Amino acid sequence: MSVTIEPRAPATVVCADNLAFLPTLPARSVRLIVTSPPYNLGKSYERRRPLDAYLDGQRRVIEACLRVLADDGSLCWQVGNHVIDGEIQPLDTLLYPIFRSAGLKLRNRVVWHFEHGLHCSRRLSGRYETISWYTKGDDYRFNLDAIRVPQKYPNKKAFKGPHAGSLSGNPLGKNPGDVWIFPNVKCNHVEKTIHPCQFPLELVERLVLALTDPGDRVLDPYMGVGTTVVAAVRHGRRGIGCDIVPAYVEIAEARLADLENGVLRARPMHRPVYDPHLPYGGHR
Repeated sequence: MSVTIEPRAPATVVCADNLAFLPTLPARSVRLIVTSPPYNLGKSYERRRPLDAYLDGQRRVIEACLRVLADDGSLCWQVGNHVIDGEIQPLDTLLYPIFRSAGLKLRNRVVWHFEHGLHCSRRLSGRYETISWYTKGDDYRFNLDAIRVPQKYPNKKAFKGPHAGSLSGNPLGKNPGDVWIFPNVKCNHVEKTIHPCQFPLELVERLVLALTDPGDRVLDPYMGVGTTVVAAVRHGRRGIGCDIVPAYVEIAEARLADLENGVLRARPMHRPVYDPHLPYGGHR
């Protein structure tokens, strides 16, 4: 298999297994990897395997990703829980030794909270997943100003000390912290496609803006319907992705075409999660 990435091409999406596709990419050519692998739950796009076999497969993909990741790059691995007979096993903790043994440094364990999902009867319903942000070293991109969110008290002023009377918060906004609240992509979400476990675009956009510069390459080795690639191109980066499901790749290509034509359906960044004046409480 041979894939040529044009230096100025905004997006490259391929229908291929990631272990076949990743070796075709130049070494250290990607500034950011954002992905969400299968959780070994037996979804339509995966085959459920013994947990040890699943983790070994993840190790092989992670090693292939690290070859193409720039020395000052970041890797963001978004996962939930593996469930066996009603017992949950957090995948991020199971995967941590693999990343650590590869020499990566965990910068943040971001909790992504959402309000809707499956309802459980014998345990509390799961309403969060995690994004583990790793870097190869201590020299990495982090553009905080690009992802600041509005201050809770924008006009708050210091009441004592040398800065008494001055605004106490950054005028550009505050650090969003490591708990992110975004609606997940369910049936009433404007971005919904046929994929059962789709990224919300605004979640990936925050990672792209924070961890890359314009023109950088962003890779998703489990791209699904191409949300990571779309987010990268939308913000002046170059997106690369692969998936083994032809229908998902076709949807990714269609979404990129909609983006180019200015008709991409997307939930705006910074829209409140709940607004009683909008349909479905603003989730659209």
